[in-house]
Amino acid sequence: MKRLSQKIQIIYGIGVSYAIIDQIFAQWVLYYYLPPENSGLKPILAPALISLALILSRFVDMIMDPLVGYWSDKFNSPFGRRIPFIAFGGLPLGIFTILFFYPNKSSELSSFIYLSIIGACFFVFYTFVGGPYNAIIPEIGHNKKEQLDLSTFQSIFRLLYTAIAIILPGILIKILGKGNTELGLRLMVISLTIFSLIGLYTMIFLLPEKKYSHGKSSNISMVEALKHTLKDRNFVLYLFGFLFFFIGFNNLRASMNYYIEDIMGMGKGAITMASALMFGMSALCFYPANRLSRKYGYRKLMLASLVLMTIFSMGIYYLDKGIDIKYGMLIFALMGIPISAGAFILPPAMLSNISTYASEKSGLNIEGMYFGIQGFFLKLAFLISIAILPLVLISGQGLSFIETLTTKPDTVSKIGVYNTSLLSVLFFILSTIFYLFYREDR
Repeated sequence: MKRLSQKIQIIYGIGVSYAIIDQIFAQWVLYYYLPPENSGLKPILAPALISLALILSRFVDMIMDPLVGYWSDKFNSPFGRRIPFIAFGGLPLGIFTILFFYPNKSSELSSFIYLSIIGACFFVFYTFVGGPYNAIIPEIGHNKKEQLDLSTFQSIFRLLYTAIAIILPGILIKILGKGNTELGLRLMVISLTIFSLIGLYTMIFLLPEKKYSHGKSSNISMVEALKHTLKDRNFVLYLFGFLFFFIGFNNLRASMNYYIEDIMGMGKGAITMASALMFGMSALCFYPANRLSRKYGYRKLMLASLVLMTIFSMGIYYLDKGIDIKYGMLIFALMGIPISAGAFILPPAMLSNISTYASEKSGLNIEGMYFGIQGFFLKLAFLISIAILPLVLISGQGLSFIETLTTKPDTVSKIGVYNTSLLSVLFFILSTIFYLFYREDR
């Protein structure tokens, strides 16, 4: 076993370029199928059908997370346990990302079936990439410091890629579409997906996982592995804190476009500005977050991040309701402070610490299962977000519950956009409750 050089940590960070694809899904799929009034696009499906299609695709996918984690724990090859899975999933993931934006529009039913199938395939291959990628941290990180540093480099590059995926789309849509929003959006997705795959396969070819790995292939059954992980009290508390944090975070991330265009009355260029401010602030906070994690531990920093996320979510809710619209950009910028730790650095570092501590106690190298179950909960967070967000966005239009479910609206409502913030506040509070009971392993 060799200690990790900074070069290897950087190469590992480069591989998180699939965060671009993550952002494309989170910000642009719902936008495409249920667009804002001033977008230049027409709604394709009723909110209930969008929700149902993505729920169905999530259910197909969610069972894959622990399976892929278990398979990668048992796998052994000259290239390591995790890298082969990432290589297998990367290219199909890119293809299905692009296919989201080429639906069959001949009828609502055909669009619904198309979205369900493409969504299921997308999420399955996302699992082959995301779970094993994160499981590399405890695989090659030999102690808490190395794991935290790997998580930090992952976060630096994830932020860079996410910023690219948030800042460039508005520009690319305008330049490539030449007035045709749908064409511009499709070409934007193709361009960013190709860029994402270049980063992913750069890591695959340059990271010698086997050389640095200290893990051994697992020989226990999947049932035994599941029982072992789910008996870990800290892991269960972490999972539910993680789940509710990302439901709230996903709601805010997906509703940002609506806030900029429908509440603040600004154009797509302002989406770029708000995103640059938010993620620029996050970048400035990475080094302090790393140092504070070492000094005070992960739990305290996560709780502080949740308090700030709650405060800033309420700030967004009160835009034009007591807080001047001009302060919207400032709130988005300040939100980058807790996002830096809560959404980027802490989750992989905390779970690496949990899985490594459990492995030391039991002698079982099942880090992939830990990250696979986390992947299940991350998908569950997306599922819950995508299931409720379309319905929340059209709330306040005087529709009955059945009409809300079945009506293909002309646009979303401002009340609905405001309600997304209140929903996020609720989930951040729930996350805080679980992390209050979490006890950090040594």
